[in-house]
Amino acid sequence: MPQLAFWAERQAEKPAAIFPDTGVTVSYGALQARARQAAHWLLRMGLQPGDGIAVLLDNRPEFLELAEAARLAGLYITPLSIHLRPHEIAYVLNDSGASLVVVSPELEGLAAALVAEGAIGGRPRYALGESIAGYEGYEAALAREDAAAPLPERPLGREFLYSSGTTGLPKGIRRPMLPYGQRDAPMWDMSWKSLYGFDESVVYLSPAPLYHAAPFGYVSRTLLEGGTAIILRKFDAAQCLAMIERYRVTHSQWVPTMFVRLLALPDEVKGAHDLSSHRCAIHAAAPCPVSVKRAMIEWWGPVLYEYYAGSEGIGTTVIDSETWLRKPGSVGRPVNGVRVHITGEDGRELPPGETGTIRFEGGPRFAYHNAPDKTEACYDERGWATLGDLGWVDEEGFLFLSNRRADLILSGGVNIYPAEIEAALAQHPAVGEVAVVGVPHDEMGEQVHAVVVPRGPVEPAVLDAWCRERLSGVKRPKSYEFVEELPRSEAGKLLRRILKERYLPATG
Repeated sequence: MPQLAFWAERQAEKPAAIFPDTGVTVSYGALQARARQAAHWLLRMGLQPGDGIAVLLDNRPEFLELAEAARLAGLYITPLSIHLRPHEIAYVLNDSGASLVVVSPELEGLAAALVAEGAIGGRPRYALGESIAGYEGYEAALAREDAAAPLPERPLGREFLYSSGTTGLPKGIRRPMLPYGQRDAPMWDMSWKSLYGFDESVVYLSPAPLYHAAPFGYVSRTLLEGGTAIILRKFDAAQCLAMIERYRVTHSQWVPTMFVRLLALPDEVKGAHDLSSHRCAIHAAAPCPVSVKRAMIEWWGPVLYEYYAGSEGIGTTVIDSETWLRKPGSVGRPVNGVRVHITGEDGRELPPGETGTIRFEGGPRFAYHNAPDKTEACYDERGWATLGDLGWVDEEGFLFLSNRRADLILSGGVNIYPAEIEAALAQHPAVGEVAVVGVPHDEMGEQVHAVVVPRGPVEPAVLDAWCRERLSGVKRPKSYEFVEELPRSEAGKLLRRILKERYLPATG
């Protein structure tokens, strides 16, 4: 029996998910009934085990019911980012082989563009609510289905996720389905349960889009364990604090940009809410500046847990607050029996303290969908896998991130890691956020350029003096630019390629 069905029988009236922005609460019983209706509809559409659907939805109950419907019907479900452009959506639809698309009425403009530009092709397309032009009605389709009718015993459907595409078109990761009757969770990685304490008592706050892998995964885990998910339409720092108090939130998941905005709240707002129920704040997706994380631990207490991983699932490192205070800047050590190695350009394993490619040994293998060349590039001859990130380990095996290889700045033949410079600048009280990129230079090849989101008035000379005390000459930014915000993905990852596209022509 899939886990949602188990909880629907045991605690039908318990809230599975609460959507504070709309005032909607969905019980386990209601979610299961709607999911079964949707599963029957998908079966009526003729979808076979292993087929897929795609959803273009904001944070709303139908996201959860369609995900469960896909599980029940033995289908893959691919969430589409609402920030993708039509040609990117067309690529994902074609690459994944999705048989139909369901969209949200709040995305009517994008939905219309998909039809006008032929991105959906001839696939059946449905819209929630009363439908929109060019789409059939989802509610009308479900109204014909009987939730109590038996469903066939198919393998358990699951997510078919695509990377955020920070360095190009998204890459798909399509994992095998689980046999019917097996607990619907990958069993090789249970760190979310053993380390973070997910169980029936969890009240999980999700301030991020469900179409991203981490929020989708943690909401799914909350439902798997019989807890309650508090799902916000979008991130709002002050609202998040109010939600923790109102719903007695126990667990949450964040990205560093959210921490920056939380810390920027007025003191009277930060101190106005009871956060005593909050026992686990998970964060990842991007490196967290040491000063930001230290300030969060001072405020929230030792409840922060950081992990480093990827949708590829090749390995995970985790670090708790107490350990991080002893190892500031680290993302922890590997869990689940996986080992981490640092290798040089020649593939040789490097000793502690030296920066190189981060590789995991002992994790499950993966493959990018329809991209054997990209899959092969992730593995070396020993079978050690990499996400393309650079870092180093200390003598105790704690991992520290440097950068992605593509982000390296090569200046006068010297490799420069932006993360080190960003960490130094982020500690200045006038710096809210910062990104460092290489810009063309006739003599040096590239030089260091800093793009800063300031907290208040600040001059380049002030930041230059700050860096002179903390960085060697080749690493210090040679130019500064002040902006209102940095380009980021919905997962909070810095989109350096957009910065380079924006600034390189102007500075070349």
